[in-house]
Amino acid sequence: MRNMSNLKIFSGSSNQAFAKEVCQNLKIPLSLMTIKKFSCGEIYVKFDESFRGQEVFLIQTCRTGFMNEDLMELFLMIDAARQSFAEKIHVILPYFAYSRQDKIHTPREGISAKLFADLIHKAGADHVITLHLHSDQIQGFFDCPLDNLNPQRLFVNYFQKKNLKDAIVVSPDAGGAKMAKKFADALGIPLSILHKQRPEHNVSEVTHVIGDVKGKTPIIIDDMIDTAGSVCAAKKALLAAGANEEVYLCATHAIFSGPARERLSETNFTEIICTDSLPVENTPKNYKTLSIAPLFGEVMKNVVEHKSVSKLYL
Repeated sequence: MRNMSNLKIFSGSSNQAFAKEVCQNLKIPLSLMTIKKFSCGEIYVKFDESFRGQEVFLIQTCRTGFMNEDLMELFLMIDAARQSFAEKIHVILPYFAYSRQDKIHTPREGISAKLFADLIHKAGADHVITLHLHSDQIQGFFDCPLDNLNPQRLFVNYFQKKNLKDAIVVSPDAGGAKMAKKFADALGIPLSILHKQRPEHNVSEVTHVIGDVKGKTPIIIDDMIDTAGSVCAAKKALLAAGANEEVYLCATHAIFSGPARERLSETNFTEIICTDSLPVENTPKNYKTLSIAPLFGEVMKNVVEHKSVSKLYL
């Protein structure tokens, strides 16, 4: 068994609270580093502790409104660790920004998710640990090993304790049907799928409800909530189809950009349950957070000790 003390854990500016919780679970102190900006806007990164020949974990997520800055900070952290002779550089990236730009939808677009995967590897990352990528194909964009953790067990445990009557899992679009089916099977309840159209970016229209939701208590599950247009339209469509007024919403990533908080408050979900993959301020009412720090802590421990990671979340 390898010595857990022979590694360093550093955190960028994006989610210090999450990083500290991970370290508390591992009983390892969060190492010190300096991050600041020059007057011209350039970011400066310096590790305040030596780690030559040691494994390094760099924790950074991509915050709403600061995603570009957080990614640039991450690149500089990785490069500084490489220049400082880290034995191996593990990147902990709970939310991978640009993940929705994973293919060409219309002519003359780029595939931005691939670009940023290349930049992370080029900067010097040896391994990336992330959470619930927008699509499985993104795993193939990375030229270094990647662990794509699944938070399903957290949501399953949460709803098993609630023991809802006549519950039904709802996928707000066909793209999330596979994930929703696994979730429904784990809970032992039926599945409904909504047919959604997007006439433009951040605009969603539900045209069909597939499955019998009449008299059922819906649990809408998605990988992320951005402007909340899709999930709010989903609730309206479900109520119109005869579902109960008690509607639950759960998602891995709480991006909450633009009108999201206002829409969620107006739609009045019974509960909104998300992980803390991104820090969220001014949360909407009835908001619940599921901590992923214990999961990431266990995964990091197993990585260092060369043990299986998949058994922790599958």
